[in-house]
Amino acid sequence: MQFEELDLNYDILDALDDMNFVECTPIQEQAIPPLLEGRDLIGVAQTGTGKTAAYLLPVLSQLRDGGFPNDAINCVIMAPTRELAQQIDQAMQGFAYYLDGISSVSVYGGNDGIRYEQEKRALSLGADVVIATPGRLISHLSLGNVDLSRVSFFILDEADRMLDMGFYEDIMQIVKCLPKQRQTLLFSATMPEKIVELAQTILTDPVEVKIALNKPAEGISQSAYVCYEAQKLKIIDHLFHERKPERVIIFVGKKIHTKDVAITLKRKGYNAEAMHSDLLQEQRDDVMYRFKAGQIDILVATDIVARGIDIDDIQLVINYDVPHDEEDYVHRIGRTARAGKDGRAITLVSEKDQPLFAAIERFLEKEVPKEPVPAELGEAPAYTGRGERSRRTGGKGRNRHHRGGRKGQQRGTKPQQQNGNAQPQASKPKRRRRK
Repeated sequence: MQFEELDLNYDILDALDDMNFVECTPIQEQAIPPLLEGRDLIGVAQTGTGKTAAYLLPVLSQLRDGGFPNDAINCVIMAPTRELAQQIDQAMQGFAYYLDGISSVSVYGGNDGIRYEQEKRALSLGADVVIATPGRLISHLSLGNVDLSRVSFFILDEADRMLDMGFYEDIMQIVKCLPKQRQTLLFSATMPEKIVELAQTILTDPVEVKIALNKPAEGISQSAYVCYEAQKLKIIDHLFHERKPERVIIFVGKKIHTKDVAITLKRKGYNAEAMHSDLLQEQRDDVMYRFKAGQIDILVATDIVARGIDIDDIQLVINYDVPHDEEDYVHRIGRTARAGKDGRAITLVSEKDQPLFAAIERFLEKEVPKEPVPAELGEAPAYTGRGERSRRTGGKGRNRHHRGGRKGQQRGTKPQQQNGNAQPQASKPKRRRRK
């Protein structure tokens, strides 16, 4: 389906024309029509399927059509991390390019007092759309800086991630400040029981849209090293000696390990930096800017921080730790081989993580090739997929294969293709609708 077939406001369609967005992604095609009808909705879709546009476009279209107060907050979008909040705000600026009079503000922690005062002023004036992390919005609520009593749209993006981060109580505290008559949207990559319970609590007769988890892009060359924990950094050093690291992301499971890996690589002379939640927002912005500009070769990051990474030319992704579910694995390695390019994804599988990786292989419906651990690094564990203490392989690393197998854009600038994960198509003649 094409966007022009949807009952979106003409000014929204004009912005989509300028961004060369023609065809809807599946989540957009299935979610936008019921949202334009005012229905509550549960959307189950992984990152990168276009869900940001799936909820922003119908909400902005309804706001543009009118009938909402000018001095009130009309829409609240909750995001688990500041990086995702910034990404949503960038998409908002592109889609709202022709929507004069519709204002937005992003609200998140980790910044200075000047930024806080700017947030406070925008909230008190009644920005149409507020994009916020839970903790920061709770802070403004507790100080009386924000009135949510006239909100018409309440959106939870990556709800499963928010609950994993312990934001359930904050979400429910925010919900108590909202009017009962509102349109509520919940988007999640997975549907565990806790998400089902949350949906039953805050949504009314919702439409359910589920998009199957996609397999990784064909352009990604996947492989793994079955190794001991102590061999991981040595394997990475071996890889970087074979090929100079450029445009590399290393995903690490824990924040403290993120710091350790980055420090170790820097001591070895590599141009590496860590991205973790202990950094101030200004520091995180600076690291991301320098990585995008090619001033940093290796970015060491956690999954949570990585949700805001949207770069098309990543050459190599290394999973220092095996992710705990298939969705995170697909999301991680999907940072490479974007925009039709090729890329590599390497996973370091320790003994305790073998069951996790076996589950990923079952989902992939194929066996990921196992590379031999370099002989000079000593013996390596065999791969059984069960995580038990198994027969060691010799120094040549002959691992047995598994046998069962898974910058923020400002208003008034030209909207860009990357906003909102919508699906860009080739340029076509403009069909101008604006008078």
